[in-house]
Amino acid sequence: MTLRPLSNIRKTLSLDEYESGVRRCDRSILSRALTLVESNHFEHQSLAEELITRLMPSTGRSIRVGITGVPGVGKSTFIDSLGMSLVRKDLKVAVLTIDPSSEISGGSILGDKTRMSRLASETKAFIRPSPNAGTLGGVANKTRESMFVLEAAGFEIILIETIGVGQGETMVSEMTDCFLTLLLPGAGDELQGIKRGLLELVDVLAVNKADGDNVSAAMLAAQQYQSALRSISGGDEDRIPNVLACSAQTQTGIEEVWSAIQQHIDSQKNSGAFETNRQYQSLRWMESLVDQQIKRYFASRPNARQLREAIESQVLNSELTPIAGARQICDELGLS
Repeated sequence: MTLRPLSNIRKTLSLDEYESGVRRCDRSILSRALTLVESNHFEHQSLAEELITRLMPSTGRSIRVGITGVPGVGKSTFIDSLGMSLVRKDLKVAVLTIDPSSEISGGSILGDKTRMSRLASETKAFIRPSPNAGTLGGVANKTRESMFVLEAAGFEIILIETIGVGQGETMVSEMTDCFLTLLLPGAGDELQGIKRGLLELVDVLAVNKADGDNVSAAMLAAQQYQSALRSISGGDEDRIPNVLACSAQTQTGIEEVWSAIQQHIDSQKNSGAFETNRQYQSLRWMESLVDQQIKRYFASRPNARQLREAIESQVLNSELTPIAGARQICDELGLS
């Protein structure tokens, strides 16, 4: 007997089925809805747009937290610990983990879920790994859309784990309410990397791995980071992020980190900045979608690939300046 591929057996869902499934947090349909919004297929994009439009009135009530840090700092373990702490408070927690895609194959390991084994088994938690597929800023191409789908499903806390490659973690700060950076106990060289740009982006810093022989080093590093941030703040105490020490391994300081996140959000709400930030995030989302549409439009034009390759060849051979090359592409799009 010949078995048909699973993709041919699987029932195609209607827009109503997607919407009702997401709203009642049917995990199977929720996963398929997230796959739908992540898809680059034209028909899927059209359906996904309609789905997001229907779900929008049920979004916006969650707390959105971006979490970044250099590889090896323990982001996944930290999120597992923080998520478990939140679940014990009877909160529904969703995690969007972003993995880097290969520049050669386009593939991604998507292994973060295996490093959050405790949280992954909780009924009040949902973990969704996504490849960044070349998107800059530490996030995936459809992170915003995925976040809104999860909010409509009733998740009260959305945690977004970025790739953690350093200075590219800008977009995540433009779609979250609090941006948390995890640091390693051995401050040293990392202190040299603290720039004013970090001060403008980050809301809470936590020195992770404050356990065992690292406790003293972690506490010292937290003090050094706090002093460094104060020195470049220009005396504006309100702009200095809170710096704490914690251990995801032993659960030490996790509650304090969450308290600092809540304090930041409460402060934003009291000042009116929270709503202003949310409005700004909507504008940035629109701008990013416009950029994507322009790229798709160019790619769909007849002979677009040949034109681009020809222009790129001329730029590489110094026959054409990058400015002139960009102008020719814009001329082709009718944007000049």
